[in-house]
Amino acid sequence: MSLAKNDVLALTEDLIARHSVTPDDAGCQAAIAARLERAGFHCEHLRYGETDNLWATHRSEAREAQGPVLALLGHTDVVPPGPREAWASDPFEPSIRDGVLYGRGAADMKGSVAAFVVALEAFVAAHPHHPGTVALLLTSDEEGDGLDGVRKVAEHFRERGQRIDWCITGEPSSKTALGDLVRVGRRGTLSATLTVEGIQGHVAYPEKARNPIHQAMPALTELAARRWDEGYETFPPTSLQISNVHAGTGANNVIPGELGVIFNLRYNPHWRAEQLERECEAVLDAHGLEYRIHWHRGGEPFYTPEGPLRAAARAVLTEFAGFAPEESTGGGTSDARFIAPLGAHCVEIGPVNASIHKVDEHVAVADLERLPALYLRVIERLMIPG
Repeated sequence: MSLAKNDVLALTEDLIARHSVTPDDAGCQAAIAARLERAGFHCEHLRYGETDNLWATHRSEAREAQGPVLALLGHTDVVPPGPREAWASDPFEPSIRDGVLYGRGAADMKGSVAAFVVALEAFVAAHPHHPGTVALLLTSDEEGDGLDGVRKVAEHFRERGQRIDWCITGEPSSKTALGDLVRVGRRGTLSATLTVEGIQGHVAYPEKARNPIHQAMPALTELAARRWDEGYETFPPTSLQISNVHAGTGANNVIPGELGVIFNLRYNPHWRAEQLERECEAVLDAHGLEYRIHWHRGGEPFYTPEGPLRAAARAVLTEFAGFAPEESTGGGTSDARFIAPLGAHCVEIGPVNASIHKVDEHVAVADLERLPALYLRVIERLMIPG
């Protein structure tokens, strides 16, 4: 089915013009829901705290209980643009220069969201009695804390028994050309805020104090140097990175009373969060530290094995890129980490990610105009037999 190229461009520009800095949706989801309802979708608005979430579904009434559930997953929120004067044009006024669309969210990920909408409209128009369910899940809390977004929606889905078999996330996954990479998994993320307790005192009388910096250094060195594993399938080895260390009163003659440390683990499916927590605390205990630690479990790792979703993504991206895509588990995290535990197989397919979160974020107009057809082909391969 042919797709109007200017349709996805116009919708992307409309979304960019909305100041949806996380967690403010700024009306993006309402505009999308209105379009999808006209196309026959049922739209459910799930608001938690300050976060808007949209669950839009389409199924043939005669075949309601039959077939798989395919969800397209995205977010309408964006990161703050930074200083306006650093941009060549206003970040919330979409601008096209030399075949490139500029604006906050152009690549991450309002372009993908617009392409999802256009592809879904085209799919249900061409296949009104398709088997199963096609759905769009959007949140306005992906770029922020992520507490009231897809994490909360997934909890709601689990309670009511909502099944999802396949999930395509529109995160900008391509490296240099549209379709050159598909993500088939992501590492888990686990963060720690550690406070090591000492006794404050004068540097000239160390015997009357207890320096938490000196005490913590061997333990931190051991944690940072540890080889946690050798990797898993296509996942790299688990990594612990210390991102912040702070202590002191500002005076050079005072031993501080406590040391604060922040560190993060990015881990593969060899581990679960609670296992890593126990391993880290065992090291701290072995070094005799007096400490407090707060853990934040950002999400467990997920991995999509060979199957219909991965095969469909590979075939379609090969068509579009002209060569087989890299199948990667690298990068940071995405909201698919909350959908995978529902039993879904998940992949991530989207535009080139070179400019995401940067000044003058952009997407090539030619790539944007091809994106709905790419998503439509994947949907059809999965949902239409033969």
